[in-house]
Amino acid sequence: MRLMRVAVPVLLLIGAAAQAQSADMSFFVTSAGPGKGADLGGLAGADRHCQALAEAAGAGGKTWRAYLSTQAADGRPAVDARDRIGKGPWRNAKGVVIANDVAGLHGDNNLTKETALDERGRVVAGRSDSPNRHDILTGSQADGTAFAGPEDRTCGNWTGSGAEGAAMVGHHDRRGLDESAPAKSWNASHPSRGCSQEALRGTGGDGLFYCFAAE
Repeated sequence: MRLMRVAVPVLLLIGAAAQAQSADMSFFVTSAGPGKGADLGGLAGADRHCQALAEAAGAGGKTWRAYLSTQAADGRPAVDARDRIGKGPWRNAKGVVIANDVAGLHGDNNLTKETALDERGRVVAGRSDSPNRHDILTGSQADGTAFAGPEDRTCGNWTGSGAEGAAMVGHHDRRGLDESAPAKSWNASHPSRGCSQEALRGTGGDGLFYCFAAE
């Protein structure tokens, strides 16, 4: 009984520390997508998914945004992912700084397989793992801006529409088939094979995306 009386406060302290760490989190990779491939319900649906995952992890007291761009369509202008995520700095669930500001995020950031953790602080499977889940949806160019032109790089602006659509993805583990810059890019590696869950998995993805605390 004496050991139990000592252990309970210790466990409470550990739990409190973990909760405080989660509350400080301002960046994560989604542990799972909505399950409909690149159909995220548009930007609003993706943001809701980020918010729900953050709340479940104890970090819901912030405004969470998905790092996703959209292309100009139906009279609506393009949206750049870099403009959606606040000013930084951003920390993962372990308190490690990913980047201090938007310029740093799109420059010499600290985003690797070891730091691009999910909302629970877990490592996301990469190229050396099975299954590989390193393709992260972004719809963005390397500088965080949207694509211009007719080619779909956002799967119908994250509605999954269009049989010929595709989504630009990045590699959270900074690894690919070669040592080229795109293979090492966290946000602009290559287009997906399609927009379904199966198509995303075909190139090493699972419909995951980045979430940032904008406020």
